[in-house]
Amino acid sequence: MLRVRRAVLPLLTGAAVIVAFGRTPNAQTQYPKPTDLPNPYRLVEGWPSIPQNMNGGRWGEVIRVHVARDGNIWVFHRCFNTVPPGSAVCIDRGPANPPILEFDPTGRLLKSFGAGLFAYPHGFTVDQEGNLWATDVNDAEVVLGMSARNATGVVMGQEVLKLSPNGQVLMTLGREGVSGNGPDAFDRPTGVAIAPNGDIFVTDGHLPNAHNNGRVLKFSKDGKFIKSWGKRGSAPGDFDEPHDIFLGGSQNRIYVADRQNQRIQVFDQDGNFIAAWKQFGQPSSVFVGKDDTIYVGSGFPDPAAKRGEIRGIVAGNALDGSLKAFIPDPADPDSLTRGTTSSGIAADDEGSIYSADVAAHNLRKYVKVR
Repeated sequence: MLRVRRAVLPLLTGAAVIVAFGRTPNAQTQYPKPTDLPNPYRLVEGWPSIPQNMNGGRWGEVIRVHVARDGNIWVFHRCFNTVPPGSAVCIDRGPANPPILEFDPTGRLLKSFGAGLFAYPHGFTVDQEGNLWATDVNDAEVVLGMSARNATGVVMGQEVLKLSPNGQVLMTLGREGVSGNGPDAFDRPTGVAIAPNGDIFVTDGHLPNAHNNGRVLKFSKDGKFIKSWGKRGSAPGDFDEPHDIFLGGSQNRIYVADRQNQRIQVFDQDGNFIAAWKQFGQPSSVFVGKDDTIYVGSGFPDPAAKRGEIRGIVAGNALDGSLKAFIPDPADPDSLTRGTTSSGIAADDEGSIYSADVAAHNLRKYVKVR
């Protein structure tokens, strides 16, 4: 059976607390609750347009979204599938349900591909040359009675793929179907980020995993291992399910959604620790724009809310961690079975926000109200 991740909610506090290490050791600053922040965004209804010949025009579990340099929007999803809930797979979905889709800004589908390459889609990004990078966290040979082996007989998963914009496999990191904790193998790699010089950063350790991984690995542009940092733990620089990673902003820092530690961690590209921010809740996704706005898809405990949690998107300052805005999740929690909303997040140069929803089976676009 497919392993399922545990869900741990952060403890309730009157206000979120930032703990930043490095430049300001042990400094503590009080931040407002997310629901006290403004929401200057409007949901764009009916965006994008999915052809009727694809699952009747309905999404399944959408895990990641990214905006390319040309403004087109790329989506990584679980092949219009919703089974098992929260961990849907692409196994036996066939070419009619491709996991990678490209849309233009109006929401028109431009191309789709990737059938047969992934069992359990998770991390995704697009580099400056337009190449796609995707991770597969599958660690099971059989899922719900279905074999996870590909056409060549190899178990899919435990790898990072680099693809051309037309779907050609250009590079593979890790060993397909093999888990590990060394420099040449992953155990459920969750996310991938690419530096301007081509260096590759991979977060490793979706829960549960056999090797108790919780780390970031750095590779050169040609895939050679450079270093890794972090281990499973709660100390600064360690991780407990690093669920997403992004490299960006004016200082090209690395931001990691350290989900079970309920914090965003910030590093330089050598892995030197800069800050740990708790005010962003329990993050599943993170994105940083050119203007140093950080966007985080997250959850916050609230005993007055349905199921005791408020979900949404937090916008803040990627340099100091201050909070700017909060977009509450429009989905009714009672309609959700399992999984997160805003599991993937991105923004374009105009400040429009794109949210990929596993639990709500949706892809959302928000525009800023002028």
